[in-house]
Amino acid sequence: MNKIAILYGSSGGNTQLVAKQVQELFDGRADLYDVADVRLDDIKAYPYLILGTSTTGVGDLQDDWDGFLPSFAKSDLSGKTVAIFGLGDSASFSGSFAESMRIIYDAIKDKVKIVGQVPDEGYTYDDSTAVIDGIWVGLPLDEDNEYDLTSQRLQAWVDTLKKEFV
Repeated sequence: MNKIAILYGSSGGNTQLVAKQVQELFDGRADLYDVADVRLDDIKAYPYLILGTSTTGVGDLQDDWDGFLPSFAKSDLSGKTVAIFGLGDSASFSGSFAESMRIIYDAIKDKVKIVGQVPDEGYTYDDSTAVIDGIWVGLPLDEDNEYDLTSQRLQAWVDTLKKEFV
């Protein structure tokens, strides 16, 4: 078992693909779990968690996360360091881009150390609750409209996380 667990919820497959990219960038030091199938006991021993979700509809949490998050947020998360990434569509849902990250963030922010927030620079959208004082609560990605920026954004983000996940 590694020290890092990547938990993702994916309806259309994009979040799963991004989660696998994150895993590859950690050079085999991260284990991958789909929240549709994971049990809390499976992830209890990990000190570092990366949580990935897609945003469905108008700012809604991905369905599997919707079912998993309540029990996850109630579990003992003390001592854990968490990073969040979220996918969204910044063109079609420009007024709620990647807001699912905020739902996860709000559910756990008082229980864990959250890292991996990124400045709100270089993104094109109208509004998002996932931005607090000019900083995203995690890494927003748009595989529909800005897929050409994903690799660069992921590499920079994971480089930052490697300094936090020691």
